[in-house]
Amino acid sequence: MLALTRALALCALLCSVHAPCPPRCECSEAAQTVKCVSKELRAVPTGVPAYTRTLFITGNQIRHIGPESFRGLDQVTTLSLTNNRICEVKAHTFAGLARLRSLDLSNNQLSVVAPEAFTVLNQSLRELNLSRALYNHSSVTDLAISLHWSSLGNLRVLDLSDNSLVYLPPRVFSHLSGLRRLRLSNNSLVALQNSTFSGLEHLEELDLTLNALKVLPEEALRELDSLPRVALLLRGNPFTCTCGIESFAAWLNGSQERVRDAGSLLCAFPASLRNTSILSVGSRTLGCYQRDSRAELALQTSYVFLGTVLGFVGLIFLFVLYLNRRGIKKRVYDLRDACREVWDGYHYRFEADSDPRLSQVSTHVEL
Repeated sequence: MLALTRALALCALLCSVHAPCPPRCECSEAAQTVKCVSKELRAVPTGVPAYTRTLFITGNQIRHIGPESFRGLDQVTTLSLTNNRICEVKAHTFAGLARLRSLDLSNNQLSVVAPEAFTVLNQSLRELNLSRALYNHSSVTDLAISLHWSSLGNLRVLDLSDNSLVYLPPRVFSHLSGLRRLRLSNNSLVALQNSTFSGLEHLEELDLTLNALKVLPEEALRELDSLPRVALLLRGNPFTCTCGIESFAAWLNGSQERVRDAGSLLCAFPASLRNTSILSVGSRTLGCYQRDSRAELALQTSYVFLGTVLGFVGLIFLFVLYLNRRGIKKRVYDLRDACREVWDGYHYRFEADSDPRLSQVSTHVEL
């Protein structure tokens, strides 16, 4: 009897150590890794072993994820959910993953991102990959709200590349005070708004390559200057080298240590300056010549003199009209009488043509 009890205890111990692997998944206890790759799964599989630290669930058909999807996985540090066609992330989906440090949601179709969707217990999350994850550029509003409410103060890396983003709301990253690297490459950003990067005092790398930036006005340059520690990447933007780019060219020449790819920034338009380095662009190259203060003062003086002369000529003209007011009045009356006579003649002829009796008399006279 004692031997049977020991055997049962041993079996229970072995079963607890060698936890079963979920169907259609591959488990490695030695590597503490579970992989459920391209298995046409419709939901996050249950029964993932408690020892799991790295969990790959990729290439499936999972449309929605919520708090119930990851219960009992408090040892997971790395979670990859790429290419699952996920369209909705509910609030507190990852809240139970107390040790989660890296979350990869790239290559999905997120259209609904709830507030507090990325909240993790103890704010342990360090890296969030949302590359090619947003369904369309309008999803950025949901994302901004989620970044605001998800308690991501310890996040270090945020990847938002390849999302067709056209704009970024003001202060969208203001609650990511610990962020070090921000990737915004291969989007469609046309401008950098005021306060876009507010709150990112510790940012060390900002990737803005392959966007649609044509010029960076002084407002955008001040926004970039508000990030004292950041290293910038700007290549692959269609910069338009007209007179409006002078301030950017001057700023770039003084910021080559911060802009890592400054030497590779080229003009895309106009055709005459295509592939010209922006570092070499200046007022002479663009044909923008600034007037000095003396020339501008002389021009203003000439305008004042011209206005005075025209005013004097107008006064003389009015004075001449006043001296000839009687003759002008007589001419106006004569013109009025002449017009009246012409009008009366036309009126008489019209009455004659419209009276049938007068037309009969004229017919008899002709006979």
